[in-house]
Amino acid sequence: MSEPGPISAQDTTHFGFEDVPVSEKSARVRDVFSSVARNYDLMNDLMSLGVHRAWKAAFVNRIAMRPDMKVLDVAGGTGDIAFRIRKKARDRAAITVCDINAEMLQVGKARALDRGILGPDAGISWVCGDAEAIPAPDSTYDVYTIAFGLRNVTNIPAALADARRVLRPGGQFLCLEFSHVVLPVLDEIYDRYSFSVLPQLGRFVARDEAAYRYLAESIRKFPNQDRLASMMGEAGLEQVKVQNLSGGIAAIHTARRI
Repeated sequence: MSEPGPISAQDTTHFGFEDVPVSEKSARVRDVFSSVARNYDLMNDLMSLGVHRAWKAAFVNRIAMRPDMKVLDVAGGTGDIAFRIRKKARDRAAITVCDINAEMLQVGKARALDRGILGPDAGISWVCGDAEAIPAPDSTYDVYTIAFGLRNVTNIPAALADARRVLRPGGQFLCLEFSHVVLPVLDEIYDRYSFSVLPQLGRFVARDEAAYRYLAESIRKFPNQDRLASMMGEAGLEQVKVQNLSGGIAAIHTARRI
């Protein structure tokens, strides 16, 4: 297991296709999601033509659920994954939703209230926190999930290392993320769609064209399936497996802390 290297104040990282100081990326990502929080789930339906629901169902289905598990869902502010996990667990799991963006968490809490599952006995708690430094002790959770959030963190190796830290020995790590298309022709179609249709949807539905241009760019900058699997191994996660979805438009990566 290798530790994430130190980051200098002069280092830069990518924000979409733009290089920005490391110190600025987190705030800029927060601004993006603060802007789109209210329309986030609607935009997911429009962007994927509803296919994201099947991806998320496959993702949650990969969880090896047992009664009374402690589950951490990172970057899950709107509650979409947490609600699915709660249903799969038949209300017998303690789920913590952790998101760096307060506006996304407010959307999730409002959705939970609409479902009558907000409160001390609901089985879901909501925490504002950074994926690179989860506000939880070591070896706390049986399951760690992150869906469409890992590509937005500033230091992916640090986030993976912290995922391992908060998992109990034998704990399961699951990541659902946009990935790299592996089918010929589909990759060209997807590129045209991403850089023409997505920003226009953002402009007319979410009133934020730039946010969805960033989305398309951030997907292209994210490590491909094999590289992410290697990074997980470097962070000390083991038994790494990859499942492509829709020809690699998205992928599920799973692993365990041994």
